[in-house]
Amino acid sequence: MRQTAKDILLLSLAVVMAQTATAQTVVKPGFNIFSEQQDVEIGKQSAVEVEKQMPVLNDSQIQNYVTSIGQRLAAVAPGPKFPYQFKVVNVSDVNAFALPGGFMYIFRGLMESAHDEAELAGVMAHEMSHVALRHGTNQASKAYLAQAGLGVLGGMLGGGKTTDIVGAIGGFGLNSVFLKFSRTAEEQADITGAQILAKAGYDPMAMARMFETLREQAGRDPSKLERFFSDHPAPAERAQRIEGETQLIGGYTPHSPVGDFSRIQARLGNMPKAPSAEQLAGGPTSSTGSGGGRQTPVSVNVPTPSTRLKSYNQRQGLYSVRYPDNWRVLESQNTAGVTLAPDGGIVTSGQQESIVYGVIVNTYDPEPSSNRQLSLEQATENLISQIMQGNDYLRRQQGMGRRIRIDGAAGLSAFFAGTSPVTNRTERVVLMTRAFSGDQLIYLLFIAPESYYDGLKPTFDRILSGLKVNK
Repeated sequence: MRQTAKDILLLSLAVVMAQTATAQTVVKPGFNIFSEQQDVEIGKQSAVEVEKQMPVLNDSQIQNYVTSIGQRLAAVAPGPKFPYQFKVVNVSDVNAFALPGGFMYIFRGLMESAHDEAELAGVMAHEMSHVALRHGTNQASKAYLAQAGLGVLGGMLGGGKTTDIVGAIGGFGLNSVFLKFSRTAEEQADITGAQILAKAGYDPMAMARMFETLREQAGRDPSKLERFFSDHPAPAERAQRIEGETQLIGGYTPHSPVGDFSRIQARLGNMPKAPSAEQLAGGPTSSTGSGGGRQTPVSVNVPTPSTRLKSYNQRQGLYSVRYPDNWRVLESQNTAGVTLAPDGGIVTSGQQESIVYGVIVNTYDPEPSSNRQLSLEQATENLISQIMQGNDYLRRQQGMGRRIRIDGAAGLSAFFAGTSPVTNRTERVVLMTRAFSGDQLIYLLFIAPESYYDGLKPTFDRILSGLKVNK
């Protein structure tokens, strides 16, 4: 009787804590050129390749058990409502991963290592967080920017075929671009995973306990966990961070387990020994895009910009901009971006399109570096780092940045120059940014060969003065 009263008291305290919770950490996804539907498309095609290499466990009881846990977590997961799917693979390694769009694979070795359902759910919630925050396609976006250059920032290339984009960075399947995340991404998945667990009725600290269990086991059998810690670099003070987030959450209302975990583990233990990933023929490979290299330099031959201007209204009403009426409009299908360029301003080199003369207008959500809102200067530096990573031929011109006004608000400018790998001529790029929403930016990129730049500057000035921000 005393035990029952104690249980009731603990449950009551959990409910009270949930009612008095302080603000949870808000985690913001990063830069992405892919649509949510493309996440699903990538996941589906990658899953086909994965299942050619890894045997799915043919046991309906175990599969149904894992799916039940996954569905409970997915019901409270943030972000897009992806069609989450959960499969157990008959591999002895201690690991789990989730592909873009919600296709999750739990290794048999992980299920055999967990102590209870909550610990298993903790790893699944962590992996689900990578999907919900779209970390896989965030990684792919950055990789593609490095391959394709400035056009990605305007969405000029982001609306291309998914197969072409993914092919450029290494293809589908067990592509390391989709599966290996930074410590910042791991930290975000810990925080969001803890929030998912609490909402689903699991103890958020079970995730920290599971990671500690795996760390202890790694000392006894490093080979079984080597890939897990390679794919999941541990952020510093992981347990303390999860504990801190648990306090912000304010407790949770415990739910009954979806099944009998000990019975599931016993069922696994009675099966023939599973092979390791290394033993599987055609096992996981780590692939990266080749980039293809640049071909013979192309020449730039464009008409003089017209002084007559037309208006482009962004389809969601975020902004409008005026541009020469003899230029073309290339609107992104997946982002708020547009590329404005004359005939000859966008060229094909090898298998890629590149902008060598024209203007990009787009919004940018900075890569999260902390839980605080970034200033205009910090958000601009964040965008500059993306530009420099994706276009390593450019060099920032020191001392040339200045404060400006863009549609009545404070803005910043930065200047870059370098020898274009497309034209083999010196190229000048000017970036201008303005705060848009929170620490989100709206920006313009003016791009031209240096020999054209001075004559083109009046046109750029008219485009800048004709930008109207509606948010």
